[in-house]
Amino acid sequence: MKEKLIKIEEYKWKIPTEASRKMKVPAYIYATSEMIDSISKDRSIAQLINVTSLPGIQSHALVMPDVHEGYGFPIGAIAATDFNNGVISPGGIGYDINCGIRLITTDINKDEIKNFLKKISTEIFNSVPSGVGKSGLINLNVKELDRVLNDGCCWAEKEGFTRSNDTDFIESNGHLKTADSSKVSIEAKERGRDQLGTMGAGNHFIEIDFVEKIFDDDGSKVFNIYDGQIVLLIHTGSRGLGHQVATDYIRLMSRNLKKYNIDLPDIELACAPFNSDDGQSYFSAMSAAANFAWVNRQIITYQIRKSWKKVFGKSNEVKILYDVAHNIAKIEKHKIDGQEMKVIVHRKGATRAFPPNHSEIPKEYKKVGQPVLIPGSMGSVSYLLTGQHGSMTESFGSACHGAGRLLSRTAAKKNIPIDMLLNELANKGIIIQTGSLKGVTEEAPQAYKNVEQVVDVVCKANITKKIARLKPIAVIKG
Repeated sequence: MKEKLIKIEEYKWKIPTEASRKMKVPAYIYATSEMIDSISKDRSIAQLINVTSLPGIQSHALVMPDVHEGYGFPIGAIAATDFNNGVISPGGIGYDINCGIRLITTDINKDEIKNFLKKISTEIFNSVPSGVGKSGLINLNVKELDRVLNDGCCWAEKEGFTRSNDTDFIESNGHLKTADSSKVSIEAKERGRDQLGTMGAGNHFIEIDFVEKIFDDDGSKVFNIYDGQIVLLIHTGSRGLGHQVATDYIRLMSRNLKKYNIDLPDIELACAPFNSDDGQSYFSAMSAAANFAWVNRQIITYQIRKSWKKVFGKSNEVKILYDVAHNIAKIEKHKIDGQEMKVIVHRKGATRAFPPNHSEIPKEYKKVGQPVLIPGSMGSVSYLLTGQHGSMTESFGSACHGAGRLLSRTAAKKNIPIDMLLNELANKGIIIQTGSLKGVTEEAPQAYKNVEQVVDVVCKANITKKIARLKPIAVIKG
């Protein structure tokens, strides 16, 4: 597949429509030459080419430098389909609907936390259930779960799980009004009924970091962050409920492809016209799962605040800086061939990166742009970026979502000894709290790409701008 690529800029590669007879639009890859060699080792490029065959796809499809093979779409992919005549594809959103990142700030610094780090990380580990299938502290009846699915963080506000203006700093205010709980199956609801406030397993985590470096003084002042400040990252999504929603609708759409006269190069791209009954039902169910995920991260934030108060005697200064989704489809307006169009933007392992003064940015952040949160691996660094104007011309207002996998989970477990990993983390001064030491090797730093290189690509492409670098000192995992 590598031979199909044409280098058009230092960090931008094109796959022209001549590369495959089914391509409706070109595709672009944002990466260094070194990354291209890595990307070529899996099915990412072939999957990207397949995405360009979707009915109603607009302008181009693209992948970010953290790209790796996924289900249907590669992870790290973005594509927009026409609102009126295009399709929606669950494979373009992913199984963990609204898996996302939340950044929380505190008013203490790394010196002040030093003697309390073990205690606070243990408190958080004990208060936020983690691991496959783990239940949370909240067990909802069907009526209450429907309220969560339909109302998102509006439900959390009414139930006392938020503080002051929390929802102002959550993408879509933590509530998609397009949600309809009746489109979510009973099986999906059963899987999610007791999972609010839980982290799950895999690459999900809570991290205690400190601000290691400030790159932009103006941006850091707007976000009220400073050198040495303790911050936390939460990475999790819609748990078993979102997975079941994806499973249900992939099955449905796979069965109904002939009904819509849709011919695909890969059945994993199963889709339906957005304005069909199937398309609208999935979008409503996906929106409900996204609401569930935002509430999930909100209740985890609530539990962290309780832990913080228990250890430090206060929690008022534990604030949400921002929360972004990176597995979602959103109705947005973008310029296509010079004309503004309403489209369905699929972001699969990609985050919004809206530029300064965009209407959907909190008013406090408008002059610097939307916060873009890029976690590394548990032994590396993470980044706070902001969206820039290039994102609107290059990537449908989108950026990467993390470092991106280099090794499969199986390969990581096979090749990275747990003792070596634990020693490496200890030597870096990182405390690890986990329910499964075996599972930790799946998320070892060696299993991921270099996050510094990934971030450099999207910044040099004028998609994002660096604000701060964060370094972990404690990691809580399933």
